[in-house]
This record gives sequence, C-alpha cells and structure tokens, in this order.
Amino acid sequence: MKVLFVCSEVAPFSKTGGLADVAEALPAALASRGSEVTVVTPLYSSAERQDLRRLDQRIRLRFPFGEQHGALFEAQMGAGHRVLLIDHPGFFMREGLYQGPAGEYPDNHRRFAFMSIGALSTAQVLGLEPDIIHLNDWQTGLAAVALSRAYRDTALGRARTLFTIHNLAYQGNFPDRAVLDLGMPRGLFTPDRLEFHGRLSFIKGGIVFADALSTVSPRYAQEIQTPEMGYGLDGILRTRRDSLHGILNGVDYAQWAPESDPVLPAHFSPDDLSGKEICKHRVLEAFGLALPAAGMRVPLFAMISRLTGQKGIDLVLQALPWLLEEDLQVVVLGTGEPRFEEGLRQLQQRWPQKVSVRIGFDNSLAHLIEAGSDFFLMPSRYEPCGLNQMYSLRYGTIPIVRATGGLDDTVQDIGAAEATGIKFQPYSAPALASAIHRALELYRHPARLHEVRVRGMRKDFSWSKSAAEYEALYRSLQRSGIPAGR
Repeated sequence: MKVLFVCSEVAPFSKTGGLADVAEALPAALASRGSEVTVVTPLYSSAERQDLRRLDQRIRLRFPFGEQHGALFEAQMGAGHRVLLIDHPGFFMREGLYQGPAGEYPDNHRRFAFMSIGALSTAQVLGLEPDIIHLNDWQTGLAAVALSRAYRDTALGRARTLFTIHNLAYQGNFPDRAVLDLGMPRGLFTPDRLEFHGRLSFIKGGIVFADALSTVSPRYAQEIQTPEMGYGLDGILRTRRDSLHGILNGVDYAQWAPESDPVLPAHFSPDDLSGKEICKHRVLEAFGLALPAAGMRVPLFAMISRLTGQKGIDLVLQALPWLLEEDLQVVVLGTGEPRFEEGLRQLQQRWPQKVSVRIGFDNSLAHLIEAGSDFFLMPSRYEPCGLNQMYSLRYGTIPIVRATGGLDDTVQDIGAAEATGIKFQPYSAPALASAIHRALELYRHPARLHEVRVRGMRKDFSWSKSAAEYEALYRSLQRSGIPAGR
C-alpha cells in the first residue's frame, strides 16, 4: 500500500514527546512490511539541514491572511520510507514547536492549517496517489476536512483517511474568528462539525471527517467515550464508536534491549539476569545513594517522567512519606512543574539516604535506570499508551501502574496467573501506597520476583506487531464504502 503519513513532529527532526517517536517508528515498521510510506512534517529549526535534499517543487496556498509559500526538503529513511519536510521560516523557524516562553503561539491556527493543507498540496505537486492518508492529532485535523471538500474529486480525495488521537487533552481549539481568518465556510462552524463551545476545534475536524479513527491503546479508545476522559468530545466519539479502533503503540527493541544496550555496564537477558545487579549498583552510584550492606536486599523504586499532574506526581509526594520508614530506595529523573520539582527536592532533603532526584532529562541515564531498578512507578491520572512500562518489562523492572489507558492494556497484575506487574485502580495516595506495599512483599520472595520479571521480559510489544494491526485496518478501509461523513 501507498501511505501518506502526516504529523506535526517526527524524530529525529523534531520532538516534544512520544508522538515524534511514533512518527519515526511506525512508518519504518510499515515500510519493512512492504508498504511505501511518505511522511510529511514541518521543517523546524531543530532539524539538521545538511542531511536533507532540497526538491525543485514548491507549494503555494492562498488564505485570507495572505498567500503562503513552502519549499520542500527530503530525507530518505530507508527502503520505502521517506520524510518530506515543509520549509516556511515564518511559521516554523521558532524556539519551540507549539509555544515559546510566553506560551502557545497565537497564530497556531494559521501554522497548522498551512501544515495540514500543505501536506496535501505536497502530495499533489509530487504526483503522489496514496491509498491511505494517516493523520495524527489535532494539528492535522483540517486535512480531513479539506479531503472531504476541496480535494474530493482528486486522486487524494479517493484515498481513505485514518485519524489517530494520541492525546485527547490537546485539541487545537481557537477563537471563532479563526474560521474567517482561514477562509473556511461558515457552514462548517456548527456543533455537529467544527464548532466546540463557540470555538473552532481542529481535532473535531479529524474526528468528524476522517473515514476511521484510532487511539494508541484499546483501553484509551473506550475511555475517551466517557465524560470523565472525553474532554467534552465523548458524545461525538460515541457516535463514531463503530469506526474507532484502539491499536497499542510499539517499542523499538533495537534501542531498548538489555542484551545489547550500549549504555549498560553489564548486559542481561531472561535466561541470565546477573547483569541487572551490576546495573543497579551503577544507578545507586550515579544518584549518590549508598549500596546496601553485604547480605542486605533493598528494593530500588524508580520514576522517569514529565513532572506534571497527568503523571500522578501528586500521589507520589503524598504516598512516599508513609513508606520511607521501610527499607527501600527511590530515584527520580524528570522535569516539569516547579511545585512538583520542589516537592521532590524536599523529599530528598528529608531522606537523603533513601531518595535522590535528578531534575532534567538524560537519555543514557534513563536507560540505566530502567535496567538497574527493581520497580518502576507510573501512577498516571490518565495514560493514552505509555512507553516506560513497556521499557520496564523488557528490562526486568516490574511496573507499578494505575489501571488506565495503555498501562492497563500492557500490565498484568500479580494477582493474575500471567502476572507481569502491579496495578491499582483508585486515583489516590492510599491506593498507590498499597500497591508499593504489595511490591515490597513480592520483593521478599525472590523466586516469585524472578518469575514475574522473566515473564515481563518475554512479552512482545514490538512495532512489527502494531504495524500489522495498522495494515489490517488500512485494508479494511480500502474494502469499505465511503461513509456519510465524506
């Protein structure tokens, strides 16, 4: 199949989070299975231009706010996989992808309308005729709208569209004046189309006008149809439940493999875990924590996270003071809201022999932490997919997760026969504390601990598995008729 994959960030050219990793890994996995995948994304200031080839073609789009031009650059990623980058310095050569020091850019509606429609224009000027157009998150929502209208009778209009929701909390909602600014028909600005509480909603465009929808885990596909997790869009998502699919994100095992990870001081595998203890000692040294006395076994709990409310840091700050009288150690790597950074620093000051915090991010240290820890904390308020719990499983580090989104899909509780981790349900500090007590009890039984570790390490969350599910969805779209929304 020929796939046009549109995304606002793509590693290694740009990245603010997991979306960029998906946009790098999924197209590569699809191409390895025989598809021809063209990725279109903006050319930001973060990209290294010396490795890009400038194309002769350019795009030109007319909006009420002015005619906009874009140059095109190409990066060949592998057989059947290339990335096209749209160069518009006025829109994309900025300090951040979506916001600067003063907050979100006020012209984001213009920037990502240009990107969305520009991706379709790029396909046209290059003569591409994709079978599938795969759109990702709110930044691409207007492409689904355009395909149902201006492009309907073109080769692009005959393609089937999939719109993937990576995180419904980010919606791309703008003042109603943006409708006129972008030259959109007022007839589209209605509650059953693009209007959302008096604002123009880009994500609603993708939800309403795409042929099919997907999320990054099966559980999250269910959760966003509820008032609690739907962020006001649960009603319209329920009307599209038959077109909504949950496909779990994958893990790049070429980068995350304890048998070969170049960062680790010792390698290990499900058949030989001896190197994990060496990695644990290195983590303790890196964080300035004392090694346990000879003959003592002290569990190491870890957290690598954005320090935000979504990630459950408030629960960690409430629960840990109850637990630090126990024999355990805790390391944290991350950056985020100042109140959470300060709260973690205070824990470290109070228990310097048991808690160590590193504010910032270090990819090599993240790999080492995954390898050397005994348990990994992910008490998220919500988690569309999550990756660290899958990294942890691969590295024999038992995840402690709240049963939400992809965390619930990927971890089996120690109460089950095929246990791989520990889950808790209520979003509360006592529930997290209880889960940690269960971890301490598990640690007191080395044989059972080893069994759970090895079972998790043998789980397969590779991208090849996820790509096969996307392929099946693409083919079902090709076989189906044009829905009412188109």
